[in-house]
Amino acid sequence: MRTQKCHGRVIAAVLGCTALVLGVTGTASAHAQARDLGRQTLGANDGWGSYGTGTTGGAAADAAHVYTVTDWAGFKAALADGGSAPKIIRVKGTIDADGPSCASFEVPGYDFDTYLKTYDPAVWGHDKNLDGEPDNSPEGLRRASEAKQDAYIKAAVPANTTIIGVGKDAGFKGASLQIKAVDNVVVRNLTFESPLDCFPQWDPTDTADGNWNSEYDSAVIYGSTHVWMDHNTFTDGDHPDSTLPYYYGRIFEQHDGELDIVKGADYVTASWNVFEDHDKTILIGNSDSASTAAVDRGHLKVTFHHNLFSNLVERAPRVRFGQVDSYNNHFVAKDGFSYSYGIGMESQLVAEHNAFTLPDGVEAGSILKKWKDSPLTADDNYVNGEPTDLIAVHNAEVPTEILRSGAGWTPTLRTKVDPARAVPGIVDHCAGAGTLR
Repeated sequence: MRTQKCHGRVIAAVLGCTALVLGVTGTASAHAQARDLGRQTLGANDGWGSYGTGTTGGAAADAAHVYTVTDWAGFKAALADGGSAPKIIRVKGTIDADGPSCASFEVPGYDFDTYLKTYDPAVWGHDKNLDGEPDNSPEGLRRASEAKQDAYIKAAVPANTTIIGVGKDAGFKGASLQIKAVDNVVVRNLTFESPLDCFPQWDPTDTADGNWNSEYDSAVIYGSTHVWMDHNTFTDGDHPDSTLPYYYGRIFEQHDGELDIVKGADYVTASWNVFEDHDKTILIGNSDSASTAAVDRGHLKVTFHHNLFSNLVERAPRVRFGQVDSYNNHFVAKDGFSYSYGIGMESQLVAEHNAFTLPDGVEAGSILKKWKDSPLTADDNYVNGEPTDLIAVHNAEVPTEILRSGAGWTPTLRTKVDPARAVPGIVDHCAGAGTLR
């Protein structure tokens, strides 16, 4: 049998990175299950997703609740069948949820040129937003058109579900998975090409110049518990921001997040994923408001390990409130990089044993971004192969935004922690969709 060497160990090529994950980090529950990916469960102590009852998804599904789907209608039907009974949905090939044209979602009377003329800052100004516009206004017709797209591209994932890609090329184009107010979901081995919002909203009051704001994350975990996102690839694919037009001098932003975790969600493990070619990547907690704090405080417990964050602008992740453990991840910055970790309201981030690869001109102090005064722990991180105190270099380079050390808690839900210096070789080889087999 042909073999390959990975992370200093010789493993069978037929199992590839699956064997590495099992043997090095214990991500899946048992080696014996390696060939039946749909029934793998999150291993003990593998991040916050393993807390309490753990995360098993649809592992207990009977034969009647195991589906293989190849199109968007079939996928939605499988999700709806059987309610919250354990189910396994195997995705074969790329499912295109972005098939209908934007014009097909337009309600009668909607016209983008009219929208642009009506809300041109030279006419409308920057003093008020468009929320109060009536239903028969250009903004009202935009809202109605958006609602049609919303109903089509969103898919609600029920409790006790595993969604697993078959082979190397499974995934979704233009879909938005809604993991909302449910428990026990597994999503693995899938490529998500970000949905394009056909009807972004103009907000004249967002910054001094206004901004276009879009909807639709590739996946959102909203008020849900025990979720395992593993070996997925999130990307803008054929529609990066560089292809988007400008109106009113601002980019016509048609992307939202790749993965957002909000509204009191809890006990999430994101492992061995690739997040690439995106702007606002991962948001944990979506507001500083008092009403949001009442829901999020004490929740948003999330673990990120062995993920590759490549060619991103920001939010990898941006954190509010949550106890977030981020270790053994590789961050590769390219043109347009702003920051990796956003330190937000009452966040308790632990960022340890990570590796950062920065190009010339990008300073290590930009890895952290202070939004609020929330202490964090950032130990044993390497930048371009050298051990680096991320808090110290940030404070030296950005003395107007001093960060404090000490998140106030110590993660215990970890499997084997790899040396930070070895992380790029491990993660770059084995993260993302298509590496499980």
